[in-house]
Amino acid sequence: MATVLITGANKGIGLELSRQLAERGDTVLALCRKASGELEALGVQVFEGVDVTDQAALEGVSRHLGDTQVDVLINNAGILESDTFDDLDFDRIRWQFEVNALGALGVTSALQNHLRKGSKIILMTSRMGSIDDNGSGGYYGYRMSKAALNMAGVNLAHDFRSKGVAVAILHPGMVATEMTGRNGIPVSESAQGLIARIDELQLADSGGFWHANGERLPW
Repeated sequence: MATVLITGANKGIGLELSRQLAERGDTVLALCRKASGELEALGVQVFEGVDVTDQAALEGVSRHLGDTQVDVLINNAGILESDTFDDLDFDRIRWQFEVNALGALGVTSALQNHLRKGSKIILMTSRMGSIDDNGSGGYYGYRMSKAALNMAGVNLAHDFRSKGVAVAILHPGMVATEMTGRNGIPVSESAQGLIARIDELQLADSGGFWHANGERLPW
């Protein structure tokens, strides 16, 4: 069984990933800013008070882990703010970059020494970060931050290839969570697809951009 570390594990996709992975016997290390009752009920190891934009907190997690090896690092934490060109809030746009793009990079940097040959780095992105797939515009901060995350994922794939660590850039689908106003597919279905993509990830495929259903997505 694998040791899996998940950020943003207290709700939504992160919570469901924690549930399904724990149920199949994996060791789950759940990072979050504030634990939920649902997360605590899973019996996984919870690291509360961890914001992905707080490098000191992330380094504290690394120290606490000691020599624990992480088989799968899932950068799931993210935020979505709605905006249009006529309603731009640059502070909110910057914050989305901080959490969605720089947050994942900071987590991976802080925890890199816990990865080993055969480990996997997962970036939870969105097809809204695809330039080719943008047919409607809007959501400037979210789209731009996820596009930046996609680029970070490709860079990480190059940098970790020689270490034997594979990287996947995954879109969970339109999922019925608090973030989407409960619109979309059941979170259990999305998590099941994401776990399947993680399980089948190999070094030869590192740096790819996939939908949870297995579809290869355009950049």
